[in-house]
Amino acid sequence: MQNVNMTKVAIAGALGTLAMTIVMLVGPMMGMPKMDMGVMLGTMNPMMELPYFVGWMMHFVIGIMLTFIYAAFLIDKLPSEGWMKGAIYSIIPFLVMQMMLGPMMGMPFFSGGEMMAIMGSLLGHLAYGSVMGYVYNRADH
Repeated sequence: MQNVNMTKVAIAGALGTLAMTIVMLVGPMMGMPKMDMGVMLGTMNPMMELPYFVGWMMHFVIGIMLTFIYAAFLIDKLPSEGWMKGAIYSIIPFLVMQMMLGPMMGMPFFSGGEMMAIMGSLLGHLAYGSVMGYVYNRADH
């Protein structure tokens, strides 16, 4: 396990999650299905129904937790540098979401083959990883 800067984890995770959220909010304007984390992780969560705002809070907490995993265990094992390293890492949570977490939450495996839903998820995760990797890997100034 690496020496992890928790301040950088929190900032990079929150900004990466914000980038993903922006993709999710503009995605429907580009033909992608609506992805509302307040609903998906909150009010329609089949494991435990939660308030809408808690779903959004969980979305950001998950983004920060994924950043911790990146910083603690994978940062030195991934190829490339900076934003690209984060983008490469983001493929892992994308695949886990599409193959395991989505179906656990009542969504079909790989979005039921719906290409725009898959692309929306992939673009959101790549936005998360790129921003998170850029912010976390920046030299301290």
